[in-house]
Amino acid sequence: MNTIVAENKSDLRAQVSQNFLRMKLVAFGVPSLILLYFIYIAISFDFAGITERAKLDKATTLLSDTYSYKTHVTKSNRGAGDFTIAIEGEKKGRYPQGETPNWVKIDGDNASVTLAPGHVVEFVGKTVFYDIPGYGLVEVEPKNSGIALKLPTDDVPDFISASKTRVNIKTDAGRIGVTKSKTDVFRYFYGWEMFFFTLDSPFYGMSFTEVMGSAFSSERLDPAMSNFSAMWNDFWYNPMWRHLEIAWALFETILMAFLGTVGAALIALPLAFMSARNFSPVWVARFSMRRVFDFLRGVDGLIWTIVLSRAFGPGPLTGALAILLTDTGTFGKMFSEALENVDQKQIEGIRSTGAKPIQRYRFGVIPQLIPIFLSQILYYLESNTRSATVIGAIVGGGIGLHLTQAIITGKDWEEVSYYIILIILMVMMMDTLSGWLRKKLIGGKS
Repeated sequence: MNTIVAENKSDLRAQVSQNFLRMKLVAFGVPSLILLYFIYIAISFDFAGITERAKLDKATTLLSDTYSYKTHVTKSNRGAGDFTIAIEGEKKGRYPQGETPNWVKIDGDNASVTLAPGHVVEFVGKTVFYDIPGYGLVEVEPKNSGIALKLPTDDVPDFISASKTRVNIKTDAGRIGVTKSKTDVFRYFYGWEMFFFTLDSPFYGMSFTEVMGSAFSSERLDPAMSNFSAMWNDFWYNPMWRHLEIAWALFETILMAFLGTVGAALIALPLAFMSARNFSPVWVARFSMRRVFDFLRGVDGLIWTIVLSRAFGPGPLTGALAILLTDTGTFGKMFSEALENVDQKQIEGIRSTGAKPIQRYRFGVIPQLIPIFLSQILYYLESNTRSATVIGAIVGGGIGLHLTQAIITGKDWEEVSYYIILIILMVMMMDTLSGWLRKKLIGGKS
Protein backbone atom coordinates (compact mmCIF):
# COMPACT_ATOMS: atom_id res chain seq x y z
CA MET A 1 0.00 0.00 0.00
CA ASN A 2 2.86 2.35 0.84
CA THR A 3 4.52 1.54 -2.51
CA ILE A 4 1.41 2.54 -4.42
CA VAL A 5 1.21 5.82 -2.53
CA ALA A 6 4.83 6.54 -3.30
CA GLU A 7 4.29 5.82 -6.96
CA ASN A 8 1.22 8.06 -7.04
CA LYS A 9 3.19 10.87 -5.41
CA SER A 10 5.92 10.48 -7.98
CA ASP A 11 3.43 10.63 -10.85
CA LEU A 12 1.69 13.61 -9.28
CA ARG A 13 5.02 15.44 -8.85
CA ALA A 14 5.89 14.79 -12.50
CA GLN A 15 2.49 15.97 -13.64
CA VAL A 16 2.75 19.15 -11.56
CA SER A 17 6.22 19.79 -12.99
CA GLN A 18 4.87 19.39 -16.51
CA ASN A 19 2.02 21.79 -15.76
CA PHE A 20 4.41 24.41 -14.39
CA LEU A 21 6.65 23.97 -17.41
CA ARG A 22 3.68 24.43 -19.72
CA MET A 23 2.61 27.55 -17.83
CA LYS A 24 6.14 28.97 -18.09
CA LEU A 25 6.22 28.30 -21.81
CA VAL A 26 2.87 30.05 -22.25
CA ALA A 27 3.81 32.95 -19.93
CA PHE A 28 7.12 33.64 -21.68
CA GLY A 29 6.57 32.12 -25.10
CA VAL A 30 3.44 34.02 -26.12
CA PRO A 31 4.83 37.49 -25.21
CA SER A 32 8.08 36.55 -26.98
CA LEU A 33 6.19 35.63 -30.15
CA ILE A 34 4.21 38.87 -29.98
CA LEU A 35 7.45 40.83 -29.48
CA LEU A 36 9.05 39.09 -32.46
CA TYR A 37 5.99 39.87 -34.54
CA PHE A 38 6.20 43.57 -33.69
CA ILE A 39 9.92 43.55 -34.49
CA TYR A 40 9.10 41.99 -37.85
CA ILE A 41 6.48 44.69 -38.51
CA ALA A 42 8.92 47.44 -37.56
CA ILE A 43 11.52 46.09 -39.98
CA SER A 44 9.09 45.32 -42.82
CA PHE A 45 7.32 48.68 -42.62
CA ASP A 46 10.60 50.55 -42.18
CA PHE A 47 9.62 52.43 -39.05
CA ALA A 48 13.14 53.81 -38.74
CA GLY A 49 12.91 55.34 -42.22
CA ILE A 50 9.70 57.17 -41.37
CA THR A 51 11.55 59.68 -39.20
CA GLU A 52 14.00 60.33 -42.02
CA ARG A 53 11.26 60.78 -44.62
CA ALA A 54 9.01 62.86 -42.37
CA LYS A 55 8.85 66.54 -43.25
CA LEU A 56 7.81 68.12 -39.98
CA ASP A 57 8.28 71.66 -41.25
CA LYS A 58 5.84 71.02 -44.10
CA ALA A 59 3.41 69.30 -41.73
CA THR A 60 3.54 72.32 -39.42
CA THR A 61 2.81 74.66 -42.33
CA LEU A 62 -0.15 72.56 -43.48
CA LEU A 63 -1.50 72.38 -39.95
CA SER A 64 -1.33 76.14 -39.54
CA ASP A 65 -3.16 76.52 -42.86
CA THR A 66 -6.18 74.69 -41.45
CA TYR A 67 -7.00 77.45 -38.98
CA SER A 68 -5.37 80.46 -40.65
CA TYR A 69 -4.97 82.09 -44.02
CA LYS A 70 -2.06 83.85 -45.66
CA THR A 71 -1.88 86.94 -47.82
CA HIS A 72 0.66 86.82 -50.65
CA VAL A 73 2.68 89.90 -51.49
CA THR A 74 4.35 89.01 -54.78
CA LYS A 75 6.91 90.98 -56.75
CA SER A 76 7.82 89.86 -60.24
CA ASN A 77 11.58 89.71 -60.80
CA ARG A 78 11.10 89.95 -64.54
CA GLY A 79 9.98 92.82 -66.73
CA ALA A 80 8.47 95.80 -64.96
CA GLY A 81 8.57 94.08 -61.58
CA ASP A 82 4.96 94.76 -60.62
CA PHE A 83 3.53 93.99 -57.18
CA THR A 84 0.40 91.89 -56.66
CA ILE A 85 -1.34 91.29 -53.34
CA ALA A 86 -3.76 88.38 -53.10
CA ILE A 87 -5.34 86.42 -50.27
CA GLU A 88 -4.26 82.79 -50.60
CA GLY A 89 -2.65 83.80 -53.88
CA GLU A 90 -5.93 83.44 -55.79
CA LYS A 91 -7.14 85.79 -58.48
CA LYS A 92 -10.54 85.88 -56.78
CA GLY A 93 -8.84 87.23 -53.66
CA ARG A 94 -6.58 89.77 -55.40
CA TYR A 95 -6.57 93.36 -54.22
CA PRO A 96 -7.43 95.86 -56.99
CA GLN A 97 -4.58 97.80 -58.48
CA GLY A 98 -3.67 100.69 -56.20
CA GLU A 99 -5.30 99.15 -53.10
CA THR A 100 -3.19 97.53 -50.38
CA PRO A 101 -3.72 96.40 -46.79
CA ASN A 102 -2.43 98.79 -44.16
CA TRP A 103 0.68 96.67 -43.45
CA VAL A 104 1.96 97.00 -47.04
CA LYS A 105 3.45 100.22 -48.42
CA ILE A 106 4.36 100.35 -52.12
CA ASP A 107 6.37 103.14 -53.73
CA GLY A 108 7.14 102.33 -57.35
CA ASP A 109 9.64 99.45 -57.45
CA ASN A 110 10.20 99.66 -53.70
CA ALA A 111 7.95 98.39 -50.94
CA SER A 112 7.78 97.79 -47.22
CA VAL A 113 5.92 94.78 -45.78
CA THR A 114 5.36 94.60 -42.02
CA LEU A 115 4.94 90.99 -40.91
CA ALA A 116 4.89 91.72 -37.17
CA PRO A 117 6.29 94.35 -34.79
CA GLY A 118 10.02 94.39 -35.51
CA HIS A 119 9.68 92.14 -38.58
CA VAL A 120 9.79 94.34 -41.69
CA VAL A 121 10.68 93.14 -45.19
CA GLU A 122 12.08 95.85 -47.45
CA PHE A 123 12.05 95.69 -51.26
CA VAL A 124 14.64 97.87 -52.96
CA GLY A 125 14.28 97.05 -56.61
CA LYS A 126 14.67 93.29 -56.86
CA THR A 127 16.74 93.02 -53.69
CA VAL A 128 15.02 91.93 -50.48
CA PHE A 129 16.22 93.01 -47.02
CA TYR A 130 14.93 91.35 -43.87
CA ASP A 131 16.35 92.43 -40.52
CA ILE A 132 15.44 89.45 -38.33
CA PRO A 133 15.35 90.31 -34.60
CA GLY A 134 17.96 88.36 -32.69
CA TYR A 135 19.78 87.27 -35.84
CA GLY A 136 20.61 90.19 -38.12
CA LEU A 137 20.13 91.57 -41.60
CA VAL A 138 19.50 89.08 -44.42
CA GLU A 139 19.94 90.26 -48.01
CA VAL A 140 18.60 88.28 -50.95
CA GLU A 141 19.16 89.36 -54.53
CA PRO A 142 17.85 87.39 -57.54
CA LYS A 143 20.25 87.39 -60.52
CA ASN A 144 20.35 85.70 -63.91
CA SER A 145 23.02 83.33 -62.61
CA GLY A 146 21.07 82.42 -59.48
CA ILE A 147 20.17 83.77 -56.05
CA ALA A 148 22.74 85.79 -54.10
CA LEU A 149 22.34 85.41 -50.34
CA LYS A 150 24.15 87.48 -47.72
CA LEU A 151 23.88 86.45 -44.07
CA PRO A 152 25.23 88.07 -40.89
CA THR A 153 26.94 84.77 -39.99
CA ASP A 154 28.89 82.14 -41.92
CA ASP A 155 26.49 79.33 -40.94
CA VAL A 156 23.03 79.01 -42.45
CA PRO A 157 20.40 78.77 -39.64
CA ASP A 158 17.64 76.17 -39.61
CA PHE A 159 14.94 78.71 -40.52
CA ILE A 160 16.66 79.49 -43.84
CA SER A 161 16.97 77.02 -46.69
CA ALA A 162 19.08 78.16 -49.61
CA SER A 163 20.16 76.87 -52.99
CA LYS A 164 21.34 78.47 -56.23
CA THR A 165 17.76 78.72 -57.52
CA ARG A 166 15.69 79.33 -54.41
CA VAL A 167 15.86 80.85 -50.93
CA ASN A 168 13.20 80.27 -48.26
CA ILE A 169 13.07 82.12 -44.96
CA LYS A 170 10.56 81.09 -42.31
CA THR A 171 10.12 82.88 -39.00
CA ASP A 172 7.33 83.14 -36.48
CA ALA A 173 6.16 86.31 -38.22
CA GLY A 174 5.83 84.90 -41.76
CA ARG A 175 7.60 83.37 -44.73
CA ILE A 176 9.63 84.62 -47.69
CA GLY A 177 10.36 82.72 -50.90
CA VAL A 178 12.73 84.12 -53.52
CA THR A 179 13.36 82.67 -56.98
CA LYS A 180 14.70 84.17 -60.17
CA SER A 181 11.16 84.76 -61.44
CA LYS A 182 9.43 86.20 -58.35
CA THR A 183 9.60 87.03 -54.67
CA ASP A 184 6.76 86.02 -52.35
CA VAL A 185 6.14 87.33 -48.85
CA PHE A 186 3.49 85.50 -46.83
CA ARG A 187 1.79 86.91 -43.80
CA TYR A 188 -0.53 84.68 -41.76
CA PHE A 189 -3.77 85.67 -40.07
CA TYR A 190 -6.07 83.59 -37.88
CA GLY A 191 -9.43 82.59 -39.32
CA TRP A 192 -10.88 81.82 -42.73
CA GLU A 193 -10.62 84.98 -44.75
CA MET A 194 -13.45 85.89 -47.13
CA PHE A 195 -15.56 83.02 -45.81
CA PHE A 196 -18.65 85.22 -46.00
CA PHE A 197 -17.81 87.94 -48.55
CA THR A 198 -15.07 88.46 -51.11
CA LEU A 199 -13.20 91.65 -51.85
CA ASP A 200 -15.65 92.72 -54.56
CA SER A 201 -18.61 92.58 -52.16
CA PRO A 202 -19.76 95.86 -50.58
CA PHE A 203 -20.14 93.96 -47.29
CA TYR A 204 -16.47 92.95 -47.14
CA GLY A 205 -14.65 94.46 -44.17
CA MET A 206 -17.84 95.29 -42.27
CA SER A 207 -18.19 94.20 -38.68
CA PHE A 208 -21.03 91.89 -37.65
CA THR A 209 -22.99 94.85 -36.26
CA GLU A 210 -22.52 96.83 -39.47
CA VAL A 211 -23.59 93.87 -41.61
CA MET A 212 -26.74 93.32 -39.54
CA GLY A 213 -27.51 97.01 -39.61
CA SER A 214 -27.12 97.28 -43.38
CA ALA A 215 -29.20 94.14 -43.96
CA PHE A 216 -32.37 95.92 -42.87
CA SER A 217 -31.40 99.41 -43.95
CA SER A 218 -33.61 101.18 -46.49
CA GLU A 219 -30.55 102.64 -48.21
CA ARG A 220 -29.63 100.06 -50.81
CA LEU A 221 -26.01 99.24 -51.62
CA ASP A 222 -27.18 97.60 -54.83
CA PRO A 223 -30.09 99.33 -56.57
CA ALA A 224 -31.21 96.06 -58.18
CA MET A 225 -31.97 94.25 -54.90
CA SER A 226 -32.45 94.76 -51.20
CA ASN A 227 -29.42 94.70 -48.93
CA PHE A 228 -30.52 91.42 -47.37
CA SER A 229 -30.86 89.79 -50.81
CA ALA A 230 -27.50 91.21 -51.90
CA MET A 231 -25.90 89.91 -48.72
CA TRP A 232 -27.34 86.43 -49.20
CA ASN A 233 -26.35 86.45 -52.87
CA ASP A 234 -22.75 87.45 -52.09
CA PHE A 235 -22.48 84.76 -49.42
CA TRP A 236 -24.24 81.96 -51.31
CA TYR A 237 -22.31 82.55 -54.54
CA ASN A 238 -18.97 83.25 -52.84
CA PRO A 239 -16.45 82.35 -55.60
CA MET A 240 -13.74 81.28 -53.15
CA TRP A 241 -15.69 79.11 -50.72
CA ARG A 242 -18.51 78.11 -53.16
CA HIS A 243 -21.14 77.62 -50.46
CA LEU A 244 -23.91 76.75 -52.94
CA GLU A 245 -21.75 74.15 -54.67
CA ILE A 246 -20.68 72.62 -51.35
CA ALA A 247 -24.28 72.49 -50.08
CA TRP A 248 -25.30 70.65 -53.23
CA ALA A 249 -22.34 68.26 -52.78
CA LEU A 250 -23.53 67.44 -49.24
CA PHE A 251 -27.02 66.78 -50.60
CA GLU A 252 -25.53 64.49 -53.27
CA THR A 253 -23.64 62.54 -50.60
CA ILE A 254 -26.76 62.02 -48.48
CA LEU A 255 -28.81 61.13 -51.57
CA MET A 256 -26.15 58.64 -52.66
CA ALA A 257 -26.34 56.90 -49.27
CA PHE A 258 -30.16 57.01 -49.18
CA LEU A 259 -30.67 55.57 -52.67
CA GLY A 260 -28.11 52.84 -52.11
CA THR A 261 -29.38 51.81 -48.68
CA VAL A 262 -33.12 51.93 -49.32
CA GLY A 263 -32.76 50.36 -52.77
CA ALA A 264 -30.73 47.50 -51.30
CA ALA A 265 -33.36 46.92 -48.60
CA LEU A 266 -36.20 46.80 -51.14
CA ILE A 267 -34.31 44.29 -53.30
CA ALA A 268 -33.01 42.15 -50.44
CA LEU A 269 -36.36 41.69 -48.67
CA PRO A 270 -38.10 39.49 -51.28
CA LEU A 271 -34.86 37.67 -52.07
CA ALA A 272 -34.38 36.88 -48.38
CA PHE A 273 -37.53 34.70 -48.45
CA MET A 274 -35.85 32.57 -51.15
CA SER A 275 -32.79 31.96 -48.95
CA ALA A 276 -34.64 31.29 -45.66
CA ARG A 277 -34.89 27.62 -44.77
CA ASN A 278 -38.45 27.80 -43.46
CA PHE A 279 -39.76 29.70 -46.49
CA SER A 280 -37.78 28.14 -49.35
CA PRO A 281 -37.96 24.35 -49.25
CA VAL A 282 -35.97 23.94 -52.50
CA TRP A 283 -32.34 23.41 -51.46
CA VAL A 284 -30.86 24.45 -54.81
CA ALA A 285 -32.70 27.79 -54.85
CA ARG A 286 -31.78 28.46 -51.24
CA PHE A 287 -28.13 27.57 -51.75
CA SER A 288 -27.87 29.63 -54.96
CA MET A 289 -29.41 32.73 -53.40
CA ARG A 290 -27.12 32.56 -50.39
CA ARG A 291 -24.07 32.35 -52.65
CA VAL A 292 -25.32 35.41 -54.52
CA PHE A 293 -25.51 37.29 -51.21
CA ASP A 294 -21.99 36.08 -50.34
CA PHE A 295 -20.68 37.35 -53.66
CA LEU A 296 -22.33 40.77 -53.38
CA ARG A 297 -21.12 41.51 -49.87
CA GLY A 298 -17.79 39.70 -50.39
CA VAL A 299 -16.70 42.34 -52.90
CA ASP A 300 -15.98 45.55 -51.03
CA GLY A 301 -17.97 48.65 -51.86
CA LEU A 302 -14.85 50.46 -53.11
CA ILE A 303 -14.17 47.65 -55.59
CA TRP A 304 -17.75 47.87 -56.84
CA THR A 305 -17.26 51.63 -57.16
CA ILE A 306 -14.21 51.23 -59.38
CA VAL A 307 -15.86 48.54 -61.52
CA LEU A 308 -19.10 50.48 -61.97
CA SER A 309 -17.29 53.74 -62.71
CA ARG A 310 -15.52 52.02 -65.60
CA ALA A 311 -18.81 50.58 -66.82
CA PHE A 312 -21.17 53.54 -66.36
CA GLY A 313 -18.81 56.46 -65.97
CA PRO A 314 -18.35 58.72 -62.93
CA GLY A 315 -21.24 60.28 -61.08
CA PRO A 316 -23.22 60.02 -57.84
CA LEU A 317 -25.57 57.42 -59.32
CA THR A 318 -22.61 55.09 -59.81
CA GLY A 319 -21.76 55.51 -56.13
CA ALA A 320 -25.35 54.75 -55.14
CA LEU A 321 -25.25 51.54 -57.22
CA ALA A 322 -22.03 50.48 -55.50
CA ILE A 323 -23.65 50.90 -52.09
CA LEU A 324 -26.77 49.12 -53.34
CA LEU A 325 -24.86 46.03 -54.49
CA THR A 326 -22.85 45.67 -51.28
CA ASP A 327 -25.81 46.28 -48.98
CA THR A 328 -28.06 43.93 -50.94
CA GLY A 329 -25.74 41.07 -49.97
CA THR A 330 -25.55 42.25 -46.36
CA PHE A 331 -29.29 42.85 -45.97
CA GLY A 332 -30.08 39.56 -47.72
CA LYS A 333 -28.06 37.60 -45.18
CA MET A 334 -29.43 39.48 -42.16
CA PHE A 335 -33.03 39.39 -43.37
CA SER A 336 -32.90 35.66 -44.17
CA GLU A 337 -31.50 34.88 -40.72
CA ALA A 338 -34.26 36.97 -39.16
CA LEU A 339 -36.87 35.10 -41.22
CA GLU A 340 -35.55 31.75 -40.00
CA ASN A 341 -36.14 32.85 -36.41
CA VAL A 342 -39.70 34.15 -36.69
CA ASP A 343 -42.37 32.87 -34.31
CA GLN A 344 -44.28 30.15 -36.15
CA LYS A 345 -47.24 30.33 -33.75
CA GLN A 346 -48.29 33.71 -35.10
CA ILE A 347 -48.09 32.37 -38.65
CA GLU A 348 -50.11 29.27 -37.72
CA GLY A 349 -52.74 31.44 -36.10
CA ILE A 350 -53.22 33.41 -39.31
CA ARG A 351 -53.15 30.17 -41.34
CA SER A 352 -56.07 28.87 -39.23
CA THR A 353 -58.22 31.71 -40.53
CA GLY A 354 -57.81 30.40 -44.08
CA ALA A 355 -55.32 33.10 -45.12
CA LYS A 356 -53.34 32.56 -48.32
CA PRO A 357 -49.49 32.41 -48.28
CA ILE A 358 -49.10 36.05 -49.29
CA GLN A 359 -51.51 37.06 -46.51
CA ARG A 360 -49.60 34.90 -44.00
CA TYR A 361 -46.37 36.65 -44.96
CA ARG A 362 -47.99 40.07 -44.81
CA PHE A 363 -49.72 39.73 -41.42
CA GLY A 364 -47.75 36.93 -39.73
CA VAL A 365 -44.14 37.52 -40.77
CA ILE A 366 -43.62 41.17 -41.73
CA PRO A 367 -44.93 42.64 -38.42
CA GLN A 368 -42.41 40.52 -36.52
CA LEU A 369 -39.52 41.66 -38.71
CA ILE A 370 -40.28 45.35 -39.17
CA PRO A 371 -38.41 46.44 -35.98
CA ILE A 372 -35.33 44.44 -37.02
CA PHE A 373 -35.49 45.60 -40.63
CA LEU A 374 -35.92 49.26 -39.77
CA SER A 375 -33.18 49.17 -37.15
CA GLN A 376 -30.68 47.65 -39.60
CA ILE A 377 -31.70 49.95 -42.45
CA LEU A 378 -31.35 53.07 -40.31
CA TYR A 379 -27.98 51.93 -38.99
CA TYR A 380 -26.63 51.27 -42.48
CA LEU A 381 -28.04 54.55 -43.75
CA GLU A 382 -26.02 56.35 -41.10
CA SER A 383 -22.92 54.26 -41.87
CA ASN A 384 -23.26 54.66 -45.63
CA THR A 385 -23.34 58.44 -45.23
CA ARG A 386 -19.71 58.19 -44.17
CA SER A 387 -18.92 55.63 -46.87
CA ALA A 388 -20.51 57.83 -49.54
CA THR A 389 -17.86 60.46 -48.81
CA VAL A 390 -15.06 58.07 -49.80
CA ILE A 391 -17.03 56.61 -52.70
CA GLY A 392 -17.80 60.11 -53.98
CA ALA A 393 -14.08 60.84 -54.10
CA ILE A 394 -13.66 57.95 -56.56
CA VAL A 395 -16.73 58.42 -58.76
CA GLY A 396 -16.58 62.21 -58.77
CA GLY A 397 -19.64 63.10 -56.76
CA GLY A 398 -20.57 64.57 -53.42
CA ILE A 399 -18.45 66.24 -50.80
CA GLY A 400 -15.78 63.55 -51.12
CA LEU A 401 -14.72 64.91 -54.52
CA HIS A 402 -14.21 68.42 -53.15
CA LEU A 403 -12.29 67.07 -50.15
CA THR A 404 -9.98 65.04 -52.38
CA GLN A 405 -9.33 67.95 -54.71
CA ALA A 406 -8.52 70.24 -51.78
CA ILE A 407 -6.09 67.67 -50.35
CA ILE A 408 -4.38 67.03 -53.69
CA THR A 409 -3.74 70.70 -54.39
CA GLY A 410 -2.31 71.15 -50.89
CA LYS A 411 -2.71 74.91 -51.22
CA ASP A 412 -5.77 75.85 -49.20
CA TRP A 413 -5.89 73.51 -46.22
CA GLU A 414 -8.47 75.69 -44.53
CA GLU A 415 -10.84 74.34 -47.16
CA VAL A 416 -9.86 70.81 -46.13
CA SER A 417 -10.72 71.55 -42.51
CA TYR A 418 -13.97 73.23 -43.65
CA TYR A 419 -15.04 70.13 -45.60
CA ILE A 420 -14.08 67.80 -42.76
CA ILE A 421 -16.15 69.86 -40.32
CA LEU A 422 -19.12 69.72 -42.72
CA ILE A 423 -18.75 65.94 -43.04
CA ILE A 424 -18.69 65.54 -39.26
CA LEU A 425 -21.79 67.74 -38.92
CA MET A 426 -23.50 65.74 -41.68
CA VAL A 427 -22.76 62.45 -39.89
CA MET A 428 -23.97 63.91 -36.59
CA MET A 429 -27.17 65.08 -38.28
CA MET A 430 -27.77 61.63 -39.79
CA ASP A 431 -27.06 59.99 -36.44
CA THR A 432 -29.58 62.26 -34.71
CA LEU A 433 -32.17 61.75 -37.43
CA SER A 434 -31.62 57.99 -37.40
CA GLY A 435 -32.06 57.85 -33.63
CA TRP A 436 -35.23 59.95 -33.80
CA LEU A 437 -36.74 57.77 -36.55
CA ARG A 438 -35.75 54.60 -34.71
CA LYS A 439 -37.50 55.86 -31.60
CA LYS A 440 -40.64 56.91 -33.47
CA LEU A 441 -40.94 53.86 -35.72
CA ILE A 442 -39.68 51.12 -33.41
CA GLY A 443 -39.66 52.39 -29.84
CA GLY A 444 -43.11 53.89 -29.97
CA LYS A 445 -44.22 56.97 -28.08
CA SER A 446 -42.38 57.90 -24.94
